[in-house]
Amino acid sequence: MKRILISALMSGFAVASWGAGEAKNVIFFLGDGMGPVTVTASRIYQYGEAGQLTMDKLPRTARIKTYSKDAQTTDSAPSMAAYMTGVKMNNEVVSMSAATIAVAPGKDTATGVSNSVNNCLSSNGASVPTLLELAIANKKATGVVSTARLTHATPAVTYSHICNRNAEYDISRQAVPGGAGYNAALGNGIDFFMGGISQYWVPFNATGSAAEKKGRPDGRNLINEMKSKGYTFVSDKATFDAAATTTGVKIFGLFDQAFSQGHMSYELDRNAALEPSLAEMTTKAIDVLSKNNSGYFLMVEGGRIDHALHGTNAKRALVDTIAFDNAIKAALDKVDLSNTLVVVTADHDHTMAFNGYPKKGNPILDIVRGYTDGLPAKDADGKTFTTLVFGQSPNRPAARADVDSATALGNDYLQEGTVKVANGNESHGGGDVRLHATGAGSSTFKGTIDNTKVFTLVKTAFGF
Repeated sequence: MKRILISALMSGFAVASWGAGEAKNVIFFLGDGMGPVTVTASRIYQYGEAGQLTMDKLPRTARIKTYSKDAQTTDSAPSMAAYMTGVKMNNEVVSMSAATIAVAPGKDTATGVSNSVNNCLSSNGASVPTLLELAIANKKATGVVSTARLTHATPAVTYSHICNRNAEYDISRQAVPGGAGYNAALGNGIDFFMGGISQYWVPFNATGSAAEKKGRPDGRNLINEMKSKGYTFVSDKATFDAAATTTGVKIFGLFDQAFSQGHMSYELDRNAALEPSLAEMTTKAIDVLSKNNSGYFLMVEGGRIDHALHGTNAKRALVDTIAFDNAIKAALDKVDLSNTLVVVTADHDHTMAFNGYPKKGNPILDIVRGYTDGLPAKDADGKTFTTLVFGQSPNRPAARADVDSATALGNDYLQEGTVKVANGNESHGGGDVRLHATGAGSSTFKGTIDNTKVFTLVKTAFGF
């Protein structure tokens, strides 16, 4: 299709309009849980009130409705699945038809851990194609990059089909070319596959590490199986740096400094000598995938933004958001926007909110200091409080005490909340999220749209 190019200048980026099918490549950035408050707070944290994140500079914007088929407030699985498949699903369902019910995975009688049996019976829905699978069908290279474990809901949605996101032993085997349970729609496999390591890739070992004691009850070592299929396996910064990016190479990477949490480290805690940054993984993925003359599809997730927010630890959420934004900048510095669509969005919101009337320049993580006098603001009981708070938090004291700056600015401070929940159990929020886009086909992203429509817009830009 003939390209129609309309140029202007907005926030340092050329604004352009392309026809359908003009995107040879698509990079889909997903900040898990990255609602509007998280974005704004991260911008202030890093650049001040008048600053800009890289994502803020992208010329095309939209608001996204995130509700799932059965809930006002979505879970990550159906929200990401809406982007990847265009189908509105029930909470916990991974890339299955709309009627699919989230049946919980069973337990292995010997180990007591969730087994690898796919409980999605023929009477309980069917798989629906994802953008990644459509890209493979159109001879494009594919990549999945996440700071969460690769079997977590967001990355899982791109390459697997299951009625419950918690059946991760089954999800992982769907990625292994030729193995039992392999997703045949992946052809020869995902070309660049990188995220956190977990027990879902290694065999159960009763005398092994904590992760191995929760390992696969079927005894399979999926890491070795991936290597036998020609993947270069990387597990630390040294092997990551050494991995070649030549034509035809396929890279599989699993990282975790302790091999315990199943995810990569928060950016605030990351040891750069052991784990690559999200920006480094993104640029390496582009180097590998761009060797395919037919183009590529790459999904990049800032997965640990969500985890920090669930834990009501705003500082780690903001730092991970900045790391995610740095990955966007790194990608934009490498790609040709005349044939590449870049989309940046979130799957859902969280309950974090701004609080009080802090003066301009007040550190966003600090206690509120008033804009008129610069003095610490007080609640009705005369106690200080922070700018960032949550609707839910384990930190809801029966009687509030003063919060001092040293505590509020600490790495491990958990912001206070209105509703008390167990540690890590703060819920998602149901508010709309932002979408930013630039490059080939980006002019169609505008207005307030359902998350399922994003699939259609990306698919059209690809020309599928």
